[in-house]
Amino acid sequence: MAKQSRQASPLKGFDGGAVSWRMKALTRIARLSLFLALITPQIQGKPQHKAWTDAGKAAAEDADFSVQGEYRDESMGAQVVALGGGAFDIYLLEGGLPGAGWEPGNARHTLKGVRRGEKREEQGFVIALGEKDLSLTADGKTRTLSRSVRKSPTLGAEPPEGAIVLFDGTDTNEWENGKVVDGHLQATNTTSKRLFGDYRLHLEFRTPYMPTARGQARANSGIYHGGRWETQILDSFGLEGRENETGGIYSVAKPRLNMCLPPLAWQTYDVDLTAAKFDAEGKRTAWPRITVRLNGVLVHEDLELAKDNTGSAPLNKPLTCPEGPIFLQNHGNPVEFRNIWIVAGK
Repeated sequence: MAKQSRQASPLKGFDGGAVSWRMKALTRIARLSLFLALITPQIQGKPQHKAWTDAGKAAAEDADFSVQGEYRDESMGAQVVALGGGAFDIYLLEGGLPGAGWEPGNARHTLKGVRRGEKREEQGFVIALGEKDLSLTADGKTRTLSRSVRKSPTLGAEPPEGAIVLFDGTDTNEWENGKVVDGHLQATNTTSKRLFGDYRLHLEFRTPYMPTARGQARANSGIYHGGRWETQILDSFGLEGRENETGGIYSVAKPRLNMCLPPLAWQTYDVDLTAAKFDAEGKRTAWPRITVRLNGVLVHEDLELAKDNTGSAPLNKPLTCPEGPIFLQNHGNPVEFRNIWIVAGK
């Protein structure tokens, strides 16, 4: 679809010069943010956590990588989260895995585990973890869950007719401050050159494997819609599913359920944004609204974004225009993106 007409914008003075100035300003902000992200850990003395971006190397160098992941049987799911040094958190989910049997309200139990060969006993269970199965033994009975590797049903989705391809793995022509490594767009505080109002966005992302990191230090990034409202990216695999975890709208709403897949799995965001509305005098008459699918599962439906921006947004002044860029946040972790396309105007 063609680029949206600037003349259609209700913001007075929104001309080519204004767009160029805004893009240059965003680029300067991005470069400063990248510099600060690189030097801040050293200044503050924060620990440096190893981050793998290649699954083959992760498996060869850390035995925990091949054990972490999802397991299930006919009525129970388990998500095994690597914590480094052979330690794991195990989340047992009654009914199956999130989006495949387990739903909010179903029981969720937390256990600790170690790699097979170092069996652990906890809460009456003897737990044995391997690369292909997880076994739980209690009162002489053993229950075995087999490994399950899931993929988003929209992974590799082709851009429909009229879509604008923002990234296909070849160049960064559509981005300010863009960087490509091995065909993947990096999280460098890169900003789309085009501005959009209403749209449907498809984007694929991959979080690094960082087993010793915790919380917001574990594979953090985000997608800012209109340069203002963030759909969070984090290695929040197995966690509760909060507003500051993958699937959450940062500082606005938590996802309906946590559909985050394990680190180094390619994941998808499919987002429909309805832009804010303004009258002829430029007064806002409606906030933007957003519908989000994470890995093919609906996690937000027609949610009102009733604030000018979420935290750390590059555009943080009062909202006066329905249009804005797509912004991919650098938070100091090597998050990667691919297959990004957008249908403007929906």
